[in-house]
Amino acid sequence: MSTDQHTLTREHPGYPPALSHWLGEQAPPEITTQGNLALLEQPALALFGSSQCPAALILRAHDLAQQLQRAGRTVIGGFHSPVERECLTMLLRGTQPLIFCPARTIVNWRIPLEYRQPLQAGRLLLLSPFSPTQRRVTEEMALTRNLVVGALAETVIVLYAAPGSKTEAFCRELRRWGKTLHTFAHEHNANLIAMGAERLA
Repeated sequence: MSTDQHTLTREHPGYPPALSHWLGEQAPPEITTQGNLALLEQPALALFGSSQCPAALILRAHDLAQQLQRAGRTVIGGFHSPVERECLTMLLRGTQPLIFCPARTIVNWRIPLEYRQPLQAGRLLLLSPFSPTQRRVTEEMALTRNLVVGALAETVIVLYAAPGSKTEAFCRELRRWGKTLHTFAHEHNANLIAMGAERLA
């Protein structure tokens, strides 16, 4: 499996149409990818979660990651917050496909050791909407990355969004798009359920 990097402009046939559909003029003019581009053709499930996640929901997130492993679902995310990173660690141990979107360029990026085998196996795709000079993560870049992930995802699961947080504001934006959100049926997620998020069993 080739692990070469590719740059896809909006005019490239491999550029995901979902980016233009959901983001319109805000769609990135180009994206950089590394890994199995065919993963972009599969329905993807996105995971989001605020940094300060209650312990009870972290346990539910672990159970969900194991379910996704068994189901073989393609999972996409930025995997930046602690609960997201814990899910990524578990998913990397499985065999299901993954699309990882860091909030920085992947040009000349030193690929972490734990990503190399999944890349070689063709079950991991790295995707970035950022230019080679954008190496340091900023809040604005993190939001841009989240919008890209949300646009590419067929299904969006929000593990937790702290009231008043940027994650909650992002979820409101996804709802304005008309995206369906899913979350755990738990008192800590009352704000998401009030927003119209569907309860996970």
